[in-house]
Amino acid sequence: MSAGTDRSFLPDAIDAYLTHLTVERGLARNSLAAYGRDLARYRSYLAARDVDSISGVSATDVHAFAGALRDGDEDHPPMAQASVARTLVAARGLHRFALREGMVTDDVTAAVKPPSPPRRLPKALDVDEIEALLAAAAFDQTALSRRDTALLELLYATGARISEAVALDVDDIDRPYAKASTSGGDKAAAARATGTVRLLGKGDKERMVPVGRAALRAIEDYLTVGRPPLSAKGRGGPALFLNARGARLSRQSAWAVLRGAAEKAGIRRDISPHTLRHSFATHLLDGGADVRTVQELLGHASVTTTQIYTLVTVDRLREVYASSHPRARSRT
Repeated sequence: MSAGTDRSFLPDAIDAYLTHLTVERGLARNSLAAYGRDLARYRSYLAARDVDSISGVSATDVHAFAGALRDGDEDHPPMAQASVARTLVAARGLHRFALREGMVTDDVTAAVKPPSPPRRLPKALDVDEIEALLAAAAFDQTALSRRDTALLELLYATGARISEAVALDVDDIDRPYAKASTSGGDKAAAARATGTVRLLGKGDKERMVPVGRAALRAIEDYLTVGRPPLSAKGRGGPALFLNARGARLSRQSAWAVLRGAAEKAGIRRDISPHTLRHSFATHLLDGGADVRTVQELLGHASVTTTQIYTLVTVDRLREVYASSHPRARSRT
């Protein structure tokens, strides 16, 4: 059947779709070129299966095409999942267009889902990097340095989100030493105790999280020495963490604190606002904590979200095993 007599002839259908993307969708030149390359490969693959019309394509053809993209051939290397997904987007767009234009009676790609991209594992700092980060924050004894130290210690000690930390008020932290000081209690024993912090997470869900002694000491130092001069400059009210003007510290400023400490510590890799939260969870699991406990501490609604950290731990265990076990590597 000739190209000019059947709209479902595959090259004609592809040309019509690309024209649609150009004229009606206004795609940029680079995007159009990418669609053209992907559809040219699709057309070539179908031709090898003796399919020359859009109406002759079956769901089996599309599934097989996806497999061919992943496996590669003599002329094409295997594609990564993201590239397979992009190529299938072009093919699915073509078939949806053909259905709207009446070239076909159904969309054979409707049940063909692009592969999900691999889950990106959270990046955690190792313990030495954490120590260097905290030491860098405490490089002097100014009010802001005391605040920065208290903030980073709290983030790592509790796994709090930065938004949760900057929303804290002074009364949200249970401080055993402060209670003992005001009530005449045993301050030495209180200094060895752990405290708790009340965090307000997503959906206004409240959770109580333990705070270790190192973080409590940093917070106590900030509250007794660092915060008063900051509070005197503005109207921070009950806010725990204040900026240089005495107002509540913002998320952006808290992120700048983390980034600045990382630079001082010589940590060259990318650090996000969630880095200390990721490190908190990973180190707990490395130390033998139960995933359900970590779920509660992080405030995850589902344990499935927390289990991403178990993948990090398994990868780390695999690396240690491969480098340490005498028979982990094959002998030649």
